[in-house]
Amino acid sequence: MLALAVFGSRRAFAAGAPGLTTHMLDTASGKPAEGVRIDFSVLDADSYRLIRTVHTNADGRNAEPLLTPETMKVGRYELVFYIGEYYTKLGTMLPDPPFLEKAVIQFGIADATSHYHVPLLATPWSYTTYRGS
Repeated sequence: MLALAVFGSRRAFAAGAPGLTTHMLDTASGKPAEGVRIDFSVLDADSYRLIRTVHTNADGRNAEPLLTPETMKVGRYELVFYIGEYYTKLGTMLPDPPFLEKAVIQFGIADATSHYHVPLLATPWSYTTYRGS
């Protein structure tokens, strides 16, 4: 089983272990999207509450799982990918305002003992997601 090494007081997170991970692929360039800001929130009563903000690494992934086996909970969550900001930093010519500023993905975790992976495939003009492995 593939494991992502995490140093210090954090333990290794094995692929398939309970938790939540994400990544973004820039399908316009065919490369992982590095430096994308992602806000991760949980639905608390009737509004989303920010848990934390992460940025993707050179592989288009966040360095650590958003949720670990210890923090996994059934609930409704939201990921906001700042794709307009990403493409602007790359120097991509975008209209003003950009066609897509943010990709907002609202999803549910129904089984806290499972692994959830929420990837984003994006261009300045489109995006798609799915439940990955």
